[in-house]
Amino acid sequence: MANPSAKSLEDKLQAWKSPVEMLRNSEVGPYVFPIASEFSNWRDEQEAWQKTAVLFDLSNHMTDILFEGPDVKRLLSDLAVNSFEKFGKNKAKQIVCCNEDGHVIGDGILFGLDEERVNISGRPSVPNWVAFNAETGNYDVKVSRDNRSVEKHGGRLKYRYQVLGPNSAEILRRVVGGTLPDIKFFNIGQVTIGGRQVNALNHGMARTGGLELWGPIADAQAVRDAILEAGRDLGLTPVGARAYSTVSPESGWIPSPTPAIYAGEAMRPYREWLPADGFEANASLGGSYYSDKIEDYYQTPWDLGYGRHVKFDHDFLGREALEAMADKPHKEKVWFVWNDDDVVKIYRSMFGHGERYKYLEFPGAQYSTLPFDKVLQGGKLIGLSTYNVFTVNVGHWFSLGMVDADKAVDGSEAVLIWGEENGGSAKPIVERHVQTEVRVTIRTERPVG
Repeated sequence: MANPSAKSLEDKLQAWKSPVEMLRNSEVGPYVFPIASEFSNWRDEQEAWQKTAVLFDLSNHMTDILFEGPDVKRLLSDLAVNSFEKFGKNKAKQIVCCNEDGHVIGDGILFGLDEERVNISGRPSVPNWVAFNAETGNYDVKVSRDNRSVEKHGGRLKYRYQVLGPNSAEILRRVVGGTLPDIKFFNIGQVTIGGRQVNALNHGMARTGGLELWGPIADAQAVRDAILEAGRDLGLTPVGARAYSTVSPESGWIPSPTPAIYAGEAMRPYREWLPADGFEANASLGGSYYSDKIEDYYQTPWDLGYGRHVKFDHDFLGREALEAMADKPHKEKVWFVWNDDDVVKIYRSMFGHGERYKYLEFPGAQYSTLPFDKVLQGGKLIGLSTYNVFTVNVGHWFSLGMVDADKAVDGSEAVLIWGEENGGSAKPIVERHVQTEVRVTIRTERPVG
């Protein structure tokens, strides 16, 4: 049961039999995107990132933590699997951090604002981990927080938008009033929009070109209005929370690795530092995959498709474990395209008064922070499915996940178990239901409609 006097994640864990039991019984649902659910309708909003252009608003759901000081680069190099040989001012990269056993704590986007000044943006896992080490380790680094809206007391400090899609280049040329600066991929430049200075990262989430734009929150509305006006006749579409929650699986990014922090003495000081009301202490596990060991819910960089980021050109936490894993078989990231007839079967069970299957909420059916469903071949577990969604661009329900390397065969068939055991967990968002099988086709490349 919960401990109302708990002040830290470690305090909270002490009241439960295991981390799995705590996370399974968390009353928190899926990760929250605190913007309008739809600005038009989620179907048109999804289609726009492939056919015209979209405006994503990332201003509220991500944690931003600023790190500045002479030891910034050493701090990052000590914690991240990435190489920092070519990193510096006006550079960006996807930062991946692991625990000492080589399991992923999380990932985020690292922005090089100056030689001794960086920002990490994303789900709280990595920004928090780096902040803990900066504040408790032997580093001359100052930490400044701009937490996501659901954890923020008062307004945010920065806005963050993305303009993406086939028409994005023309929209951006219009809004800056001329030629766009030549910003290479994952590099940062500066532009002027509506008379405001704006930082711009060449980065796309929907596998289409565009820019990520950010600046002080006081400029947010003026910049947004200018972008929308410039794209009015080019199909620029603001995207709400319902469609936005589906973009990462379509793009190929698994946003929900389990932070590898919940067990072991090495992570105890971090668990004692993390608050009892924070993201890590209240995340929820869901899905048909069950294990009593929290470590079975952890991922390696290879499970998530991050093997290319692991560089052994520096010493970092988890290096020894990752070196031992490097030449061994790994799970591989894949898409699972769900069988249309089996999806219809799930919806059909809602009619009448017989047994019903776990509800699929259009267009994204994740009902926990950390979703994991079993994927079987011949009755044997071969992998796990994470976020499951429907997009009009693919035209089917599908999910991202990972399978044993020898099972990552494009076009091969498998079975996904949908729903939880014993009628469902105690999470309020989970109705009583029975499990069912869904036939899936494994795809090693992004499925297209």
